This record gives sequence, structure tokens and C-alpha cells, in this order.
Amino acid sequence: MTQTPSEPETVAPDHVDSLPQDLDLSAFVGPYQFPNVKRRRGPAMMYLGSAVVLLALYIATRNSSPVLVNNGTLWGAIALVAMGLHHFVTAWDLTITETSALVEASKAVGFPVGHASAQLSGRGFRSRPTWRVLCYSADEPPTQRGFALIDGVDGHVVDHLVEANPEDWSEYD
Repeated sequence: MTQTPSEPETVAPDHVDSLPQDLDLSAFVGPYQFPNVKRRRGPAMMYLGSAVVLLALYIATRNSSPVLVNNGTLWGAIALVAMGLHHFVTAWDLTITETSALVEASKAVGFPVGHASAQLSGRGFRSRPTWRVLCYSADEPPTQRGFALIDGVDGHVVDHLVEANPEDWSEYD
């Protein structure tokens, strides 16, 4: 059967377009649980274990001159040790949830919070987890906005800033 350009293309009746399971909102059970940063310890141990294997292979074959095991194997082991150690020292236990960070930020800014948003980031060389919280006052339109950095390990307020909202909302009245 030939199809002319004016005829719509038909889809087989057994084909159903659907979202992947992790994006399907109908299966939503509760609030999103942010993964803990201490999960980095698993890859850190794999990097360190791989480094031990490479180092043992290099030491066992260094007096003979095999083609596949050379100084690159030693440098690879060194790089894996460096990556493994960095992953291990940056594997903080994230004890402060997004909700707790929003509560601490609302205390720090000193006004009733309406809309707010939190984002997790790393601070410093050891990438200490820190929540960045942007919040607006609860009045309509918001007259103040605030920004707070909340430590993700112990929950203290690292820094905060409060200012009058410079955004012009008059066109939405």
C-alpha cells in the first residue's frame, strides 16, 4: 500500500508511548530523597582496589620486559590512588535534608518565607556539602528576598544575605 503525502501516518495499535518508570509521576510516592554524598566511598574503594592490582602487576613484572605492563601501569596506579583518596575524603555524611535546610534558611533571613528553592553544592577542596537556598518573602508580590548557605553536615548557617526585592512585578497586577 502506498501512502500519499496528504494521508497521516498510522501507528500500529499495539504500540504505546510511555515515560520511563523513574519519570512517571503517577507512581510518585513521596518527597524526593536526595542521595547521600557518602555513597562516594564505594567508588573510592574500587579505585583503591584497582590501584593495588595494578601496582602488584607492575611490581611482579618489572624485571622482565612485558609489552602490556610498563611505566604507564605504575602511573595508572598512582592516578587511581589519587582519585580514590579524593573520593574517600569528600564522602561526607549528608545529615541535613532539603527541608531542614529550608527551615534553617527561613530562620536566617528573618522574614516569613513564601517561595523558596534549595540546591546542593560542594564547598572547598573536600567538597563539603552545602545547601544554597534562595527564598522570597510571603507577601504578594514579594518585597524581600534572601539567600542562605546551609552546611549539609551539621546544619549551621555558613552565610546569608537579605535584600529588598529589586524585581518589578507591577506589570502582573
